[in-house]
Amino acid sequence: MIALTKEIETKLTRIGDLGVEIAEMKNDLGDTEEALIADKKFLANLDENCEKKKKEWAVIVKTRAEELAALADTIKVLNDDDALELFKKTLPSASSFMQIQVTSQDMRSKALAALRQFTPKNARMELLALALEGKKAGFEKVIKMIDDMVASLKVEQKDDDAKKEYCGEELDLADDKKKSLEHAVADYETAIENAKDAIATLGNEIAALKAGIVELDKMVTEATEQRKEENEDFKELMASDTAAKELLKFAKNRLNKFYNPKLYKAPPKVELSREDRIVENMSGTAAPTEAPGGIAGTGIAVLAEVSSHDQGQVAPPPPPESFGPYSKKSGDSMGVMAMVDLLIADLDKEMTEAETTEKDAQADYEATMTDAAEKRTADSKLLNEKESIKADTEADLEAKTSDKAAASAELMSTMKYISSLHLECDWLLKYFDVRKEARANEIDALGKAKAVLSGADYSLLQAKSQRFLRRSA
Repeated sequence: MIALTKEIETKLTRIGDLGVEIAEMKNDLGDTEEALIADKKFLANLDENCEKKKKEWAVIVKTRAEELAALADTIKVLNDDDALELFKKTLPSASSFMQIQVTSQDMRSKALAALRQFTPKNARMELLALALEGKKAGFEKVIKMIDDMVASLKVEQKDDDAKKEYCGEELDLADDKKKSLEHAVADYETAIENAKDAIATLGNEIAALKAGIVELDKMVTEATEQRKEENEDFKELMASDTAAKELLKFAKNRLNKFYNPKLYKAPPKVELSREDRIVENMSGTAAPTEAPGGIAGTGIAVLAEVSSHDQGQVAPPPPPESFGPYSKKSGDSMGVMAMVDLLIADLDKEMTEAETTEKDAQADYEATMTDAAEKRTADSKLLNEKESIKADTEADLEAKTSDKAAASAELMSTMKYISSLHLECDWLLKYFDVRKEARANEIDALGKAKAVLSGADYSLLQAKSQRFLRRSA
């Protein structure tokens, strides 16, 4: 009963835990629905903002086109020969805006200045600076070096982008796998604990059933021994009462021989055997007959246990002497006969009660044995079922333990992989923006240096005695 109560409590606990999990899942569902509504609202706002930005971008593009057209018109006007002549007459200080013809050394200096604007120094920039400071390397070689460096920087940035994407994806996948394995290990631990509790409960129930069957067998044995003893007592009582009844009937018949000869029944004539008849015919005398045995020579026998009680009893004393003549027709004879009948009636009543008691006791015993057999069969069947369930649970426990070990090993491997990913990716992810910005600045500096060396800048140039504003080719 205690084991069943414990099992019920365990089941109720598990039901409560499942109810809590269901409530938490419902809360998660509500949160997810709210997040979905917020995402839909954000999407709607995003569409609206995108349309707004598209309109603003169209305005910006149009404005820039108008600005470029205005600048082109302005340059065209300022580069006109008449305009230059007019500026020469009206703007005497215009020469301060004019640039004397640029030499290769000036271009090298401007390119170096552009490179030095890139604050972080590295080996590539130093080599390029040395090439610019030297007199032997031509612009074409330096420009090619700049192009190669820019290409290399772009490749490096592309590799960093790919590495960052790879690290992000791998870390997310590894983290998801880690969480899944942690949940699996936790589920296995719960299942293992439940299996251990179930095995312990089943072990207690099996032990209780075995003890109950042993106790039932003991009770059946004791009841059988008691029934045997009661039956022996019944048989002894019936034998004793039957012998006493026959003895009383014999005594009554003997009294009838004296008091009521008409009611007397003579004993049956003894039939001689074939051998006795031969002896009698040949000798002319009757063959000797054995004296009747039993109680007082009446031929009435009783069980040994009963007859043994009569041994050692003192013979009754002789009747006292009487005076005067004895009349056999005395009225006392009827009292004696009535007393004998009363004793026989008491014996019949006792035998009837004993038979009824014996019959009821035997019926109760048989019913008890039937119930005990049914209970033993049911308990044995239940015992076999519980042993089978216990064996299945133990096998399931072993499988769950093995699965937990495999999941734990996989979790450990996943954690090591995550650790290696962090060693590989953390530095890159931490300094990715810094490295990207540094490369962008380096590329910008290299671009400016190349533009200087290629002459791709707007400046006021002075050619011989003429001054004019033009775009350097």
